Amino acid sequence: MPQPRVLILRAPGTNCDLETAFAFERAGGRPERIHVNRLLEQGGLLNDFQILCLAGGFSYGDDIAAGRILGTQIQHRLADYFQQFKAAKKLILGICNGFQILMKTGVLLPPEDKSSPTGTNTQASAHRATLTWNQSGRFEDRWVHLDCAGSKSVFFAGIETMYLPVAHAEGKFVTRDAEVLADLERQGQIALRYRSKVGGREVAYPENPNGAVANIAGICDDTGRVCGLMPHPERHIDATQHPQWTRNLPARGRRAAAGDGLGVFQNAVAYFQ
Repeated sequence: MPQPRVLILRAPGTNCDLETAFAFERAGGRPERIHVNRLLEQGGLLNDFQILCLAGGFSYGDDIAAGRILGTQIQHRLADYFQQFKAAKKLILGICNGFQILMKTGVLLPPEDKSSPTGTNTQASAHRATLTWNQSGRFEDRWVHLDCAGSKSVFFAGIETMYLPVAHAEGKFVTRDAEVLADLERQGQIALRYRSKVGGREVAYPENPNGAVANIAGICDDTGRVCGLMPHPERHIDATQHPQWTRNLPARGRRAAAGDGLGVFQNAVAYFQ
């Protein structure tokens, strides 16, 4: 089977690119870590890849706001290349800081404002939803239970629940108004939600670690091929990465199961196979 090529975009402060590349390699892809400066010089490099992933970390030290600087670079200098990449029916994934970057571009996430007179006004799009400071007012580093809320996203196909770590200070998803939230619900673009360990609709802190509206942990575009999420699937691709892995050991002689996050990367690779 062909191995899709994966571009892992990094910038000063990105620190999850190695783990993300390893996760894609483990899933059967061919990842390559590329610095944003190289892409700014040669935007056409994107044509050689099938998957683009913006990894987690603290791009440019999260100065001004998380993901703002790299997001602005993309918006003003790489937007056309990103749009062409999407139009070619390729995949784009933003993890944690990568999700923040995608949101700050106003190009691909959140979904554009269909009611705008131009239909593609990036400023209108950029303000439909955002990721802001955690409600706790501090950095949150913990494991959370998640529901894959819909079937639209390519990355979560066949996955119902996951247990993944989060590590962020600006992960609270908020919408401009109730109408935007209703649009996301109606169009099936809420891809991932925080959930309570015991079930039920009420998900309080710390199970919803940042106070996100409607417990939203990730969204996708209307095609399901562009997705952003705050939890880190690359940090749970092996069973031994579970915080209670010794309690979850299988019977002697049986191989330990993969971690919950591996399926996200396997789905991306399988999309091209």
